[in-house]
Amino acid sequence: MQKIDYALIVTDFDGTLARSDGTVSEKTKNAITRYVADGGRFAISTGRLPAAIISRAKELGLVGAVCCAQGSVIVDIQSEKILLEGRIPNDVAVAVCEAMQARGLHIHVYDLWEYYSNMDDDYLAYYEGVVKTKAVLVTDKPMSQFVKESGMRPFKILAMVDPQENERIRLDLEKENFVGCDVTRSSSLLVEVGNAAFSKGTSVQFLAKQYGVDIQKTIAIGDQINDLSMIQTAALGFAVKNADETLKAHAITLDKTNDEDAVAAVIEEYGYTNA
Repeated sequence: MQKIDYALIVTDFDGTLARSDGTVSEKTKNAITRYVADGGRFAISTGRLPAAIISRAKELGLVGAVCCAQGSVIVDIQSEKILLEGRIPNDVAVAVCEAMQARGLHIHVYDLWEYYSNMDDDYLAYYEGVVKTKAVLVTDKPMSQFVKESGMRPFKILAMVDPQENERIRLDLEKENFVGCDVTRSSSLLVEVGNAAFSKGTSVQFLAKQYGVDIQKTIAIGDQINDLSMIQTAALGFAVKNADETLKAHAITLDKTNDEDAVAAVIEEYGYTNA
């Protein structure tokens, strides 16, 4: 058994821990298993909802908390008990949907265990294939009307967009100044709106407190702008080689991609003490 140095490692899933085909390599699985067996805490912080990540966390043998929807909902992996939640107020969610509708965007609205889509198209088919969960279609009325009538207070609302238009749309929606919300990007296809009081950064703080780990002994690893807050919160923040250039400017950039066991490399080089 080797002595742990950085006692908590928090990683993004898609584009960071998972390879391009959605799998996690045996090398990375083994590195995680060893690190946890030696006393480290390893956690996933993702934009996915619980239904799309809990099974993947179990595949890795993880116990404890998994952080979902950009840190706005944290769930215990084994019991599926909600440990923390930060929803968007209904009236604000309606306003977000209205703004997206006015731009003709493909919208997803995320409740706890289900998500709703206003379009049944190739984008949705691709997304469902990635997260292995099916959307509930809302095509008989505007999404904003559905959200208003249901009284839903979602965890996040996203738009699936052409990668060439992502930054333009993100900045355009940011100008709407949705009350108490943050607009970010979690992939080249996704622009997301969530409660600004909750982020992947606050999820690192929550986990550190939950596990009794000094924040100065935490590591975060990511690939997209939505990972920036946790990169800046953790003592060491890493961007995988395939990361967004904006994130790289604020992180320690690794020389390995998600397809080259970047997370395993961080565990092996930084998780343990050299003494």
